[in-house]
Amino acid sequence: MPTLNKDTIQHTATVAAPATLVFDLVADLGSWPQFHGPSVHAEPLGADEHGQLFRHWWVIDDHTVRTWQASWHFDREQLRIRYEFAPHQPGAAGARGEWILHPSSDSSTEVRLEQAAAGDGSYDAAGAERELRELLNAVRTAAEHDEERRDLVVDFEDPLFVAGSLDAAYEYLYEADKWPERIPHVSRLVLEERVPNIQFFDMDTHTPDGSPHTTRSVRICLPNNKIVYKQIHLPKLLDGHTGHWRFTPTREGFILGARHTAVIKPSALPILGADTTVLDARKYLRRVLSANSMSNLRLAKAYAEEQHHA
Repeated sequence: MPTLNKDTIQHTATVAAPATLVFDLVADLGSWPQFHGPSVHAEPLGADEHGQLFRHWWVIDDHTVRTWQASWHFDREQLRIRYEFAPHQPGAAGARGEWILHPSSDSSTEVRLEQAAAGDGSYDAAGAERELRELLNAVRTAAEHDEERRDLVVDFEDPLFVAGSLDAAYEYLYEADKWPERIPHVSRLVLEERVPNIQFFDMDTHTPDGSPHTTRSVRICLPNNKIVYKQIHLPKLLDGHTGHWRFTPTREGFILGARHTAVIKPSALPILGADTTVLDARKYLRRVLSANSMSNLRLAKAYAEEQHHA
């Protein structure tokens, strides 16, 4: 049950999982988008005297993303994780909080999550209480189903070397509104970018076997470095789908990487056939996602190399 007063919000939960597993799940900020709906991306920014620095992006609704910088301190020996969030907008207060884990047995953990406003400014305590409750519930579900969840996650990255212009490749993939003209498996795409480098779009595609899909995605664009995406309206087979396009310079050119992390929905397995197993679905997703990725990579490569030699 939550405790809510003018100073501190507190949530507690009993998690049927080992404390070290719960700790590692919370500490792996990059994995949150796989099991926590609002989380889109956590970009590491290095460290300072207070801890590890990250910039976070959370989707608030189908058209809005909130972003802020945070400092995290991870103490695995003591099973405690402290954080401090900078204000996410002018006039707002920041926040500081802590995850405190107490093993009650080898397979059960008492978790306490506390947060309070930090500094001057407005602070939406009711909104923070709701978000913390949802986050703790997501962590509990992910931890308690960790083995099953790992079996359902298909995670891979396809790389391709490009001897061309990194700027041009980034432009090609950033300009998603032009994909119906450029990418054969994209038949429709409606893009909105109300805030620079934060994009939402609705897209109709078909897989190599001809299956149609309509999805809505949010993208965080980090110029000439990475384009991160998360599908927020998913195809029927999936419980989650995140990934990125990564641009890694080399002396000879750059490596363009396409990453997918897809979470299979067990109840949807019959879509692929009456006797479909999780392994069957894993093989199917690896094949069709990689086929589309490699097609996109080759098109971006051709565009970047053409621009480089023009």
